[in-house]
Amino acid sequence: MARYRGPKSKIARKFREPIFGPDAVLEKKNYGPGQHGPNKRRGKQSEYSIQLAEKQKAKYTYGILEKQFSNLFKAASRKRGITGEVLLQMCESRLDNVVYRLGISPTRDGARQLVGHKHITVNGKILNIPSYSVKDGDVVGIREKSQSLEAITSSLAANSTSFDWLEWNGSQMSGRFISAPEREQIPENIKEQLIVELYSK
Repeated sequence: MARYRGPKSKIARKFREPIFGPDAVLEKKNYGPGQHGPNKRRGKQSEYSIQLAEKQKAKYTYGILEKQFSNLFKAASRKRGITGEVLLQMCESRLDNVVYRLGISPTRDGARQLVGHKHITVNGKILNIPSYSVKDGDVVGIREKSQSLEAITSSLAANSTSFDWLEWNGSQMSGRFISAPEREQIPENIKEQLIVELYSK
């Protein structure tokens, strides 16, 4: 399963945001990486570089590689609605992201691993495809044999965030995907219009 395996703190410092979750290095050094430190003179960014950076940030945030992201954008542009918002909705509808949003895992990387190792079910059936697009009304649950895993129980116990488009049932250890979220419901700091402009060139 292809995914980014490089230095995460370096990427987080580049965008000055905790893209991969809480990052002690970012808190200590909240400036771009490089041997010249925070005093490095950075020239004015071009329009293209700003758009490219926004696309890269979205890719790293959702853990999607270039080809996958390009295909997602093409699919989003064919759907009705505002392309940028539809793109983010499709990213949010990925199974690994839904597992993360439900609090089953504290990170998207961890959620992807749980899906890949067959700990997650969709409508009662085991599914190990992280990129699977969850549909309205689908029930995403934890396989019965996996419900006592410490990684899962500790993540659920520590989770205090809930989202309007998801409904968690603690007794059943499952959550329902009510519908794709509206743009204002998505907490990620991504300027999707810049991504649309980049791909429209």
